Amino acid sequence: MMRSIDDQSFDRVIERADRPVLVEFWQPGCGHCQALMRELELLQEEMEERLLILTMNVQENYQIPAELEITSLPALALYRHGQFERFIGGLGKKDAILKQLQEALSAE
Repeated sequence: MMRSIDDQSFDRVIERADRPVLVEFWQPGCGHCQALMRELELLQEEMEERLLILTMNVQENYQIPAELEITSLPALALYRHGQFERFIGGLGKKDAILKQLQEALSAE
């Protein structure tokens, strides 16, 4: 199961991460969010050593989603070296997400 994160701990966790971080912004009752979460759980099994995957419930946390101007769910945000890097296409299967991540992580 993926770890959830909240507004209060977000900056600290992102800044201290020893690897890139992918955050899914979601809300209960969102079918697409649940489907994406299942794909991310598969991705986590494959990339656990190279990528930290976290989830944030936007109904319980407002600050970070507002800062990122998230207007549709689910949303995936990639962070590296403690900084927001880019959004990763929201919906998709594990392989499609992995391809986008590999492209993002290989671009320096």
